[in-house]
Amino acid sequence: MSRSFFARNPSVLIFIAVLALFTLAVTMASEAAGSGALSTSFVKTLGKTLCLCLVALAMDLVWGYTGILSLGHMAFFGLGGYMIGMWLMYARTESIVAASMSNAAIPPTDQEIVDAIGTQIFGVVGSSEFPPVWAFADSLWMQLALVVLVPGALALAFGWLAFRSRVTGVYLSILTQAMTLALALYLFQNDSGLRGNNGLSGLQNIPGLTGVPQADVSLWFFWASAFALGAGYLLCAWVVSGKFGSVIRGIRDDEARVRFLGYSVEGYKLFVFTFTAVIAGIAGALYYPQAGIINPAEIAPIASIYLAVWVAIGGRGRLYGAVIGAAIVSLLSTMFTGGQVPNLPLGFYTIHWVDWWQVLLGLSFVLVTLFAPKGIGGLFDLVTGRRSPERHGADLGPDSGSFQEKEAEE
Repeated sequence: MSRSFFARNPSVLIFIAVLALFTLAVTMASEAAGSGALSTSFVKTLGKTLCLCLVALAMDLVWGYTGILSLGHMAFFGLGGYMIGMWLMYARTESIVAASMSNAAIPPTDQEIVDAIGTQIFGVVGSSEFPPVWAFADSLWMQLALVVLVPGALALAFGWLAFRSRVTGVYLSILTQAMTLALALYLFQNDSGLRGNNGLSGLQNIPGLTGVPQADVSLWFFWASAFALGAGYLLCAWVVSGKFGSVIRGIRDDEARVRFLGYSVEGYKLFVFTFTAVIAGIAGALYYPQAGIINPAEIAPIASIYLAVWVAIGGRGRLYGAVIGAAIVSLLSTMFTGGQVPNLPLGFYTIHWVDWWQVLLGLSFVLVTLFAPKGIGGLFDLVTGRRSPERHGADLGPDSGSFQEKEAEE
């Protein structure tokens, strides 16, 4: 009799329980609940951290489990933010324009209102007309659909071209980085339709909720981020737990052998790449309303490199490791760059953590790679007593990575 999904994956229940308790604790300590132990800004920081944990899950699935080192997943994250940001900016500007024109002697026409909205949004780049990419900006449901469709379509097109050409390894990483750089450079242009370097701002002002305190809004987004992370973890764990998970691990370890066994390697890789791009887009759509602003710098290749560092530090190939790595690095980054950690005087020199934080992060990545390749998540192996199988005897396959005779007997 086969065991249930949760019996085979006890870490899923543990993760969901810890996330639920964490969400409850933050709720009770928030200003919205009346306690005030946690400020509204810190609740937003925690909500954004949960979104980063979700995109780290996507990165771990595509890299840790499938072996595709993508240096472009933060591009999908940013696209999700842009899609929801367009509606947020349009709806907020529409309410402001409608209120300012309501007292006019002659009521404005619908076209005049649209023209005024366009002037308000695109005046900063010397334009007043809506570009084609804003065709559905007035519809929340269409923009929510685009949060999924745009990152998914880009990943599907890119992945189909790359995987059918059997581009692998460092060459694929370079291609994903080039895609990200090209997208960022395009968005920096004023005629991209997304306000160039100015990006989209004021996203924290949710239309229709102007009378609701920011403490309440931040808590609602925190809840949404926690739910998305829990659902994403459950879905990713389900994907990697069955036969599908075994196949993608096989692709990671020996792609040629999996192809020889008759599996459509390109199809599996394309599905994982597209699926994780959609997860990244959803994470971005939840992140940027809490951040309040998005610009092309958020999509620069360095952001995707940071994402890979988070997963490596947490422990790739372990979903909880990716979450731990993203959470720790994100919160430490906030502390060090926000001036919350006092500078370190050495007598001859004073270390200002704002300037040295990235050096510390890079050093951590190097040390983890050299001395703890399993990352922070590998510490759980020591606690639980989990060990890699002992390999003795002759190989049962063509190389030293194959199962051994003694393993086959056990």
